[in-house]
Amino acid sequence: MGKKKKEEKKEKARKKEHAAIGPADVSGAIVQAARSIRTVLSRNLLSSGLYAGQDGVMLALAEGGGMTAGALAARLGVKAPTMTRTIGRLEAQGFVERRPDTTDGRLTVVDLTRAGSDSLEKIAQACDLSERQALEGLSEKEVRTLLKLLRTVDGNLRGVVVQDGDKAVAEEF
Repeated sequence: MGKKKKEEKKEKARKKEHAAIGPADVSGAIVQAARSIRTVLSRNLLSSGLYAGQDGVMLALAEGGGMTAGALAARLGVKAPTMTRTIGRLEAQGFVERRPDTTDGRLTVVDLTRAGSDSLEKIAQACDLSERQALEGLSEKEVRTLLKLLRTVDGNLRGVVVQDGDKAVAEEF
């Protein structure tokens, strides 16, 4: 086969490869991967008595200390009514408690209870197991590349320019 024929064949293969990616393929794959890891994480959290979404609240409280429901909602990117329901469930399970803010009595602060603090190690183990399952078969370099690509996609969607890990805020949604 001549050089020109090989080049034409390569070009056809390249066009076919790009044409095979439809407009919803990337977003569909990202959404499906997110759902799958969330399902696996939910399954891995069962032994700690937590449900999907509750782990994020617990980890945010562990990292940031006592927070208002509004601050938690903003930090986790959920609506206030959703956060209020989640806090109510966590409180009923004995993982968190609500108390008046020490500086502003009009505010209520949510904080981890002893049982909540004790469950943090189980949450970390469930997250670690889920991540290991999700990344099985990928090299460290591939994982770094995946993280970079996902951060770029997220930044694009948030209106943030991301370059080599540095973020320049353009417009937040």
